[in-house]
Amino acid sequence: MMDNAIQPFQIENRLVGPGAPPMIVGEVAQAHDGSLGTAHAFIDAIAAAGADAVKFQTHIAAAESSSQELFRVKFSQQDATRYDYWKRMEFTPEGWAGLAEHARQRGLIFLSSPFSEEAVDLLEKIGMPAWKIASGEVNNPILMERIAATRKPVLLSTGMSPIAEVDGAVNFIKDLGLPLLVFQCTSKYPSGSEDIGLNLLGLFRQRYRTPVGISDHSGKIFTGLAAAALGVNMIEVHVTLSRQMFGPDVIVSLTPAELTQLVEGARFIYSAMEHPVDKDARAAVMQEMRSLFNKSLVARHDLKAGQRLQKEDITARKPGTGIPAARLDDFIGRKLRRDVPAENFLSTDDFED
Repeated sequence: MMDNAIQPFQIENRLVGPGAPPMIVGEVAQAHDGSLGTAHAFIDAIAAAGADAVKFQTHIAAAESSSQELFRVKFSQQDATRYDYWKRMEFTPEGWAGLAEHARQRGLIFLSSPFSEEAVDLLEKIGMPAWKIASGEVNNPILMERIAATRKPVLLSTGMSPIAEVDGAVNFIKDLGLPLLVFQCTSKYPSGSEDIGLNLLGLFRQRYRTPVGISDHSGKIFTGLAAAALGVNMIEVHVTLSRQMFGPDVIVSLTPAELTQLVEGARFIYSAMEHPVDKDARAAVMQEMRSLFNKSLVARHDLKAGQRLQKEDITARKPGTGIPAARLDDFIGRKLRRDVPAENFLSTDDFED
């Protein structure tokens, strides 16, 4: 298959895989509801949240759908059929080019999932740097072959596929020598905690020896943060400008404020994982703080010369600049060579040899 080491790859100037923090992708999908202006507003919101990429879906109704297609959930009052809905989601090639240019101006990688060969051709013309293969397209060799012909990196979703089907898609892509990331995805809207499948991140990483990602439909930041702690290489989440927006994906989406939290949290977790702590070395450089917070042995009451010290004669007080409280047992039963007033810190010179 390939070398045992998992190899990172580039999407534009962004490293994906070992040695890089998880790439955060804000998924717009159809949340723009057919409005090009709203689609541009999503780009600004996702950029302001600090994400690395924005992703859309490119639908060309006549190239992917038919009058036989049913609504997953009947949500639209204005679209009589699913085909009508996809038609309303279309942008012109110029519209797509404008979105891609806007994203690049805002420092975002522009991605869009194609759902037909025609969509691949449209997106290829505007410089698609990598291809996200949606869960429903994994068993579509016509689309897969058209995407593979571009020789670009592939981001493979697995939300509807059994392992055998994922194996086939992975082998097809890897046999062509294309960079590949495999997403764990659950095609349930929204996904509950029991649906997420965090265990599959490790399974995919070991089985396919590729970078792995999580494509989340929980509508919460917890999934992405947990995945970051497991060393995931890409986190894709749906985004909504407001919980009051129209559309079927609002319930599975993060708001811009939540996306900001996810970005900050994932990067914090990555940094923490990249900086393992040597506990002994850390303690060695904390001596000044230890002296402030630790405690020393103190006379609980007036002590007399010649007295043998008992536990009830001693208490502990901050700071830890005297005899450490941890050495209590070393001094029990020892004879004092001089008087020690109450609340005075004990020193080794107070004891007979």
